[in-house]
Formats: sequence, C-alpha cells, structure tokens
Amino acid sequence: MDDVLVERVLRAVELVPRGRVISYGDIAALVGTGPRQVGWVLREYGSGVTWWRVVNASGDAPQHKRSEVFEHWATESITVKPNGLGCRIAEYRVDLEELARAHAAATADLGG
Repeated sequence: MDDVLVERVLRAVELVPRGRVISYGDIAALVGTGPRQVGWVLREYGSGVTWWRVVNASGDAPQHKRSEVFEHWATESITVKPNGLGCRIAEYRVDLEELARAHAAATADLGG
C-alpha cells in the first residue's frame, strides 16, 4: 500500500476529536480510497492513533474490538446504542466539512 495513503488515513483518524466518531467510508471519501483499505490501514498501522473512533456506516464497532472500543467511549462520553453494537453515528459523527479543512492543512506536506 502507498505510504502517502497510509499517512493520510492515520492523520484523518488523529483529527477526530474526543467524543466523536467517523466511519470507514467517511475517511475513504476524504483520502480517496475505499473503506476496506481504511480498515486495512488501521489494522496494520493504526495502533498509535485513536482507532476506536472509527466505526462502520451504522455506527457499529468491530465485533472483535467492541469491549475495548466501549471502554474508550465511556471515557469520552460516547453512549452505546441499545442494541449493544456501537453508537448512534448521527449523534456522534464528526463535522465532516471541518475535518476536511483540518485534514487538508494537516496533509499539505504530503503533496497532491
């Protein structure tokens, strides 16, 4: 995978503020790739960023990471929805326009 793309994904995740989430698809649209590639980047390189703020389009956390995700969310005041799978993404989604502006500035050194 392209090192610049990996860096763009990781910087996007780092910009999601405490108490907010973003979907794999939102990041994919921002950096110009697909949601599965975003998931791969996080699996391979994401341990040093706030990966628990990334959810699927329904606001659900990865099944194998839910207990760890929910521990982080509890400290960030993100409430788990009644079905126990994740959060209400409409309530907790980061402001995508604001994130896009911040991401453009944060990745200016990467070119393109």
